[in-house]
Amino acid sequence: MNALRPILLLAAAVAFGVGVSLPLIRLEKLYFFTETPSLIAIIAGLWSGGDTGLAAIVAVFSIVFPVVKMATVFQAVFSAAGHGAYPAWAGWLAKWSMMDVLLVAIVVFAAKTSGFASAVSQPGIWFYAMSAVLSALASTGLEPEAKPKRVKKAEGEA
Repeated sequence: MNALRPILLLAAAVAFGVGVSLPLIRLEKLYFFTETPSLIAIIAGLWSGGDTGLAAIVAVFSIVFPVVKMATVFQAVFSAAGHGAYPAWAGWLAKWSMMDVLLVAIVVFAAKTSGFASAVSQPGIWFYAMSAVLSALASTGLEPEAKPKRVKKAEGEA
């Protein structure tokens, strides 16, 4: 697995870059209007539309968390001092890796069942999902860093 990790990390990074820039979903409304937003376009649209808080939340969970997780796995794999260990908080980030994929699936389902619009997944969501899966595979078997043990002071010591 150790020899495969660098390849998985490279593929995850490339898939992530492609996934955030390609369209995630195609929305067709009333057969005349079609939108194919990418993740970056969604964040930019929220920001320019005045929804800065929502844009910041989407950016943090969709872009910042996955990049930080990939960076911590990269550091654990390639650092001489890392010895295959990564910070314990990186495991917490991994739990949020597929949130966008889930949200797009919900939007596709809602659009298809509402009858007002149709929605179809686009390549961006598949690359984004592939990035999350490859990143998770690359981190498999890595151990969280051990917390330093506290030494109890004997009574009377300062």
